[in-house]
Amino acid sequence: MVALEGHHGSSIGSGTFTMALSVDHVNYAYSTQKQVLHDVSCAIAENKVLGLIGPNGSGKSTLIKVILDLLQIQSGRVTIDGDDNRTRNAKMSAIYLSSNDYLPEFLTGEEYLRFMHGLYGTPLDVLAMRSQFARYAMRDRHRDLIEDYSHGMRKKLQLIAAFMLRRKLTVIDETLNGVDIDAIRAFERDVRELATEGRSVLLCSHDFSLLENVADEVAVLVGGVLVHQSTLAAIVADYGKLSTLADEYIQAMETP
Repeated sequence: MVALEGHHGSSIGSGTFTMALSVDHVNYAYSTQKQVLHDVSCAIAENKVLGLIGPNGSGKSTLIKVILDLLQIQSGRVTIDGDDNRTRNAKMSAIYLSSNDYLPEFLTGEEYLRFMHGLYGTPLDVLAMRSQFARYAMRDRHRDLIEDYSHGMRKKLQLIAAFMLRRKLTVIDETLNGVDIDAIRAFERDVRELATEGRSVLLCSHDFSLLENVADEVAVLVGGVLVHQSTLAAIVADYGKLSTLADEYIQAMETP
């Protein structure tokens, strides 16, 4: 159990909560000349979807890589399901869907899913796999080579892997680029189902309408600074829509 300090506008305030993810005072610099993250603190409670937004170059992907120990933390602390993010338990509790579609093209879709399940020590449910392929408009394509998949199909394969593995924390970095509208609707239902089960999602996206459909809270990162985290309901009540909030903070940071 982790007590979270309240952020500006945060619904989490005082009290004690079980956190799927806790980021405490994290800084990161690629060099002495380029500090990317500045004392970032945020958290995701169990059964919540947190949307992460910000302009290009704001440090969103760097923050995600630090959270998942793909970049070594320099100062501060990150825990996943209560464990230090560098531990095996933390790594087994999380799954990461990157913004690119670099998948092993020499594998079939089914072989890729078997590989991913093997990494987590989980057997592949073939019937569930076929059902997911059908839901994402890829019926009977599980035995095709990934090299024959379109960009959108590769993205959907990443989503299928995450929704089948059902980790405590799912981190998604712009994975929906190029995915058709029907698959996005299936994605929205699957994300909310994860939350209903007590799992949590960190969803980084420029698609504000998507976030308005699935997120419980939204955090805004601008210039490597977490400038806002609050519930989507509070944002809608105060700003009307998510884009208005984003514009206000981005313009404020850009004004000398």
